Amino acid sequence: MNLVARTPQQMGDALRRFRKLKQLTQRDISGQVGMRQATISSVENGDPGTQLKTLTEILKALNLELVLRERGKTRDVDLEDIFS
Repeated sequence: MNLVARTPQQMGDALRRFRKLKQLTQRDISGQVGMRQATISSVENGDPGTQLKTLTEILKALNLELVLRERGKTRDVDLEDIFS
């Protein structure tokens, strides 16, 4: 599954979706990355102050990678539909 995230909230929603697909809890991820469960929750809730190191550690724990590409012509409404 590929998801597009352009905002911190969309990134958090995508991470939550992948975590749940893998049947992992926030506590499972926090144990793998050595962070508090509250930190994982904060990232999944779209905290715009999330550090890049935190994000990359969570991606690693979920066996995901970040891919950068030019923005497509997708409208914001279309992106929101992905996460509903």
